[in-house]
Amino acid sequence: MAKGHSRRLLGAALLVAALTSTAACSGGSEPGSSGAPAPAAGQQAPAKTAAQLAREKKAALAKRRAARAAVAKKWGLKLTPLDAPAPPRTKPRITTRKGFETDGAGLPPVFTTVPTKEKIVFLTIDDGAEKDPALIRMMSELQIPYSAFLSDYVVSDDYPYFARMKTSQPRGVALHNHTLNHKYLPGLSYARQKREICGMQDVIEKKYGERPELFRPPYGNYNEDTLRAAKSCGVKAVPLWAAEAFPDHMEWREWDRDLHPGDIVLTHFRGEEDWKGSMPDMIRRVMNVITSKGYAVAKLEDYV
Repeated sequence: MAKGHSRRLLGAALLVAALTSTAACSGGSEPGSSGAPAPAAGQQAPAKTAAQLAREKKAALAKRRAARAAVAKKWGLKLTPLDAPAPPRTKPRITTRKGFETDGAGLPPVFTTVPTKEKIVFLTIDDGAEKDPALIRMMSELQIPYSAFLSDYVVSDDYPYFARMKTSQPRGVALHNHTLNHKYLPGLSYARQKREICGMQDVIEKKYGERPELFRPPYGNYNEDTLRAAKSCGVKAVPLWAAEAFPDHMEWREWDRDLHPGDIVLTHFRGEEDWKGSMPDMIRRVMNVITSKGYAVAKLEDYV
């Protein structure tokens, strides 16, 4: 009986082994599967069709717009900011605005509007006196690009605030030159103007790691010495502004009191003790105006 039992066990084992081998050779699979062989190691799945890619792109865009709309509602904007177009492959040629020239040749151009046909404007904020954390959060969450033109006499008490601002968006917030002490430059000698401008170049490079290429003179006032001094320490262009934003109104340079493609919009780092509202109040006001007129905010440094 023991020998017979052993022979039956051995036979059963051999039968199981044979069946397992046959299933492996024939590409066997789990019950309910197609039985088709799995793709070879490293083999890629079939490429998506153009229609599939288009649907996925549309869905991603809708998701992004819905998220931005929710953030706009959170911050009290009446309208969701429009998306700016992709930056140009080649930056436009910037020239000095007619009537803003000096006699000198080869100096940084002075302009109020960037030459473009796109319905975009550029938001710039001057000096650095108000350091509202809500501004950084708001602009970061809304993903609105802007550029800061800093004066050392008001930023020196909190350099870290502007370091946080600089890194608060995926593509960064550019920090530019607005002089050391916000003096009326045409009233100064060339040497004193150079100290005001080049000194601020040094401060920004030391504190934030980059030497600015853009400079805005205080009050928008300059002379040929201003531009010569700015050029001597690395300034490439002098953007002024076509419109100015406040929490309760807008001011316009042009006769039609309107926005135009490529206009530069100025505002300031100010709080409720200086004007009728906070920095977020000002952003709400200017963004509602910009969006209602069909414009998006683009990054100035992509064009200049």
